Order: sequence, then C-alpha cells, then structure tokens
Amino acid sequence: MYENRKALYTRLEGMRSSKVICFVTGDKPGMETQIHSEVFDFFVNHLDVIGVVPKISLFIYTRGGDTLTAWSLINLMRQFCDELEVIIPSKCHSAGTIMSLGANSIIMTKQATLGPIDPSITTQLNPSVMVNDLEIRLPVSVEDIKGYLALATEELKISDPIALAKILLSLGDKVHPLVLGKVYRSKAQIQMLASKLLSHQIEEPEKIEKIVNFLCSDSGSHDYTISRREAENELGLNIEKPGEELYQLIKEIYEDIKEDLSLGEPFNAAAFLANTQEAAYSIPRVLVEATSSCSYQYKTNGVVRLLPVNDTGQLNIHNSIISEGWVKHDN
Repeated sequence: MYENRKALYTRLEGMRSSKVICFVTGDKPGMETQIHSEVFDFFVNHLDVIGVVPKISLFIYTRGGDTLTAWSLINLMRQFCDELEVIIPSKCHSAGTIMSLGANSIIMTKQATLGPIDPSITTQLNPSVMVNDLEIRLPVSVEDIKGYLALATEELKISDPIALAKILLSLGDKVHPLVLGKVYRSKAQIQMLASKLLSHQIEEPEKIEKIVNFLCSDSGSHDYTISRREAENELGLNIEKPGEELYQLIKEIYEDIKEDLSLGEPFNAAAFLANTQEAAYSIPRVLVEATSSCSYQYKTNGVVRLLPVNDTGQLNIHNSIISEGWVKHDN
C-alpha cells in the first residue's frame, strides 16, 4: 500500500541522496497496462512539488509501451535534476529500457532485466484475426519483416530480381504497404532517440552505436532478456550493483508493489467468489507516485456475480467492469 511505501521511499531517498519517483505499469494477465502518454501530467505534478534538485531516482517496473512517451518522460525529469538514476528491481523492458538509457546510471538487482527496443506497430491498417467474434489487430515488428526478407535472400539464396519483386509484393498483400513504411520509420526513430539518450552515460560514439544495434536488432527477438552482467560487461552500460542494504530496501519496495498490483498473477474472477454469489473488486494497474506529493493509480472497478444459465439451474461467472480511471491518493 502507498502508506507503507512512503516510508520506504523516504529511506531510499536518504540512502541515495535523491528524490524518488516510482512508476509501475502492471503485467497482471488479463489486466496488462503499458507506458502511455496519460501519465505525463502526473509526472509534471510530482516534479512541480519536488522542484529542481541535484538528483532524482526513478524506481521503475514495466513491460514497455509508447516509445515517444518514454522519451518525453526522461527529458522531462532531466529538466528537474543534474543527475538521473534508474532503479530496476525486476523487469524494465522495451520502452522501459529506452527510459533507462537516458539515465546517468542504472541500478539493477541480480534478477533485474532489460530488453530489446525493436519497434512493433499497431494501426487500423494492420493485419487482423477474429478472436471470440472480435477483430484483433496484430502488431507488426520490423525485425519480423527483416527476418522474412533475410529468409529469402540469405537462407534460400534467392537473388533473381523478378522473384524478389514477387516476394515483396506477396508481403505487401499480407501487410499494408503504409504499415511497412511506418515500421521502417519507427525503427529509424528509435535508433535516433536511443543514441541521444545514451549520451548521458556513454561518450564514445562507437560504443553507443554497438548498444543501439544490439537493442534494435542484434538481440534477435523482442522476448530476449538482458541480465545485469550482460548489460554491464557486454553492452557497456553504466550499471551499479546495489549493496546488501540497498538491495534489501529495493526488494522490500518491489514486494509491496507486487502484492498491491498482483504483478504476474492472472486475473481470476472466480477468486472473488469465495462464499458469496456477488463480490465487488478494485484492482490498481498503474502507479505513478512520490514521497512528498501523492500516488496516482489507474484502477479497474468491477463486480463478479454467479448468474443462472437459462432454466438449467447451472450458474455462470459473470464479470462486469463498472469503471476504469485514475484515482489520487494523497498523503
């Protein structure tokens, strides 16, 4: 709970000589959330209270989200401090990794992981499939497109221009040409943003290029995870290993958040119906909070009921979402 975490944030601020902002997007299956532009104003509100300070510590857990929001948030925080560090207790993937690149240093626990930043695009022009009578747009990854073309040219050794033209036309039949163009532009944009952000912790252009290339394509898969050792020794990021006291504090904060948001635990409507036929629930899914201001929480509120199926006497579990939105928890 936020009341418990405030005291922990205060301890962390004393240990790091900084001001702490915590940002968490939940990965509860069935209730996943991502980095989204909605949080920008909440960061502004926290930073207005904090003011311009020598150092800010961003405590972050996320599986990713919008690239430009990640870029904007890091640039915003850097306007309020001379030094920015990112503290990663566990997962910080995709757009979260982009945010980490913009810090002066990255504190990673033994179990913390970063991830590739290769882009996937989802638009109204994307390919779609039907799932339970709903049309679902499939994300298109630039690396998947590159893999398809590499299969033809490198693995199958197809070099005939006419054959290659047919392969490209076949791809265009499956994926709208405008989506293909957008995917390519997104990769170029991410490479540019990542290079600029890395300049805060790495000076050598060749090292920056190596890191960006690996994160954008050389890792091979968007699901690839980058451990602390690989981030430091192989990529050359400015990684700090927490001492035992700091590690235990980071872990305590993370465990409180994990319990509050039920991170990683699938949404199970039946679990609310222990000894009743109707139960209300309120699930926090995103946190943007700081010690001296407040906690902004995105919550889903709903009701689970056992309802009869026609006249059979059987009961079905029915989940109704009543409301979703942001709630402010003050000091």
